[in-house]
Amino acid sequence: MSQKQMKEAFVSNLNGTSVLEITQGLCFPAFCILCRGLLIIFSQHLCSFSHTWRTRFFIDFVVLIVPLVSTLTILSSYILLEHLTVMICWVWLLYQIYQRRTCYARVPLQKILEKFMKISLESEYNPAIACYRVINSVFTAIAILAVDFPLFPRRFAKTELYGTGAMDFGVGSFVFGTAMVCLEVRRKYMGGSKFYFLTKSLYSSWPLFFLGIGRLIVIKSINYQEHLTEYGVHWNFFFTIIVVKLITSLLLIIFPLNKSWIVAVSITMLYQLALAFTPLRRLILYGTDGSGTRVGLLNANREGIISSLGYVAIHMAGVQTGLYVLKNRTHIKDWVKVACCLLLVSISLFISLYVLQVNTEAVSRRMANLAFCVWVVASSLILLSCLLLSDMVLSFAKFLVKGALVPCSWKLIQAPSTNKKHSQFLVPEAERKESRLCLVTALNRNQLIFFLLSNITTGLINLTIDTLHSSTMWALFILNLYMFTNCLIVYILNLQGKSIKFW
Repeated sequence: MSQKQMKEAFVSNLNGTSVLEITQGLCFPAFCILCRGLLIIFSQHLCSFSHTWRTRFFIDFVVLIVPLVSTLTILSSYILLEHLTVMICWVWLLYQIYQRRTCYARVPLQKILEKFMKISLESEYNPAIACYRVINSVFTAIAILAVDFPLFPRRFAKTELYGTGAMDFGVGSFVFGTAMVCLEVRRKYMGGSKFYFLTKSLYSSWPLFFLGIGRLIVIKSINYQEHLTEYGVHWNFFFTIIVVKLITSLLLIIFPLNKSWIVAVSITMLYQLALAFTPLRRLILYGTDGSGTRVGLLNANREGIISSLGYVAIHMAGVQTGLYVLKNRTHIKDWVKVACCLLLVSISLFISLYVLQVNTEAVSRRMANLAFCVWVVASSLILLSCLLLSDMVLSFAKFLVKGALVPCSWKLIQAPSTNKKHSQFLVPEAERKESRLCLVTALNRNQLIFFLLSNITTGLINLTIDTLHSSTMWALFILNLYMFTNCLIVYILNLQGKSIKFW
């Protein structure tokens, strides 16, 4: 068996892990982001520790990236212990900040909370959505390389037919995250005609087309390993994104934005009925002749082409979520209600998922069936609600310390002080400086470049290193160096105020 065949076999015929384990893992990055914010407040404002760009990059990398690398590799079996450790850290930091608070120093906690719930918030963008998309980008970057090493648990890799793998969620989560900030959602709050944004949305697809073609040519020319049943012979995720963008852009011209959830439900239900009562499922699994043929464009790429319907439904659900979450709200209590609402919807969807898997069909990324769509949306909402609640805790910590600034978090626009002259304590210049020093902001600003860098470096590492026979320590070193290099490049771009786009 050749090296290429061995690598393909290494990532094939897998069955995934439990929904519960993946859900537990999703909450972990939100707690890491909270810890990082509290650490910035504690070190910079209460310990007079000066933060250079090197220091801030190191803090962000160690607190945000390294724990996720460990969670997906050597600590994958200790997720509850990791949760406990991170929770102890953020509770201790919050307690220290509360004890050393510079605002409301002699006011009882109950009174402080009452005042805090009335505080107003603002931000250039929703920090929870930004963090959601960054977490997904980081997770994807780690997983696409780590999966080729033995230390990456096989249960986290993409499943062959049925099952829930962590990498399966990453694919659907990317579509959901993109939908929440798509042009149609932003149009709601920016103004402009439907057809203008349709044209703009379609125009933005051309880089994805060339990226998809470029990836196809490179993969075939160097005989790089592929998981054939993932998308097919020629198809890849770039082509899926293009199809989803084209279909959803047209759907959002026909249907009102606030009815996107109805469109999502209708598509998934009809698609599932087609899978159950027509030859569609057999076509996806075995081709037109029933023997697994790959002859012809449809047979060669049947998984990628047909599963796009499921991703269209996920996108429409993301549009509905984006409309709800991006709605203008001012007070803390309003955002707490949003987080609780998302959490309740997520729990309801998980209950529905259990019923579906027992009575209809198990989750299948390969077909992107109804259960898969419900699972992706439920998991995405629980991650989003965790990020919103974490940001409320971080906002409370900022409320206690005069002048506290944490990038990629809500700005408090009412003074946390009884001094009426101090009506606004955030300095615009200081905010801009903090944003330049923030790894989360850097990744959010140049997500496509980060994704391309990750794919290129993953390919180079696979071509130069025997990943299948790498020791645990060597694999960890490579993974952390790989993430360090990619994050540093994007971070330096952000320091220079550069945002690279192809359209």
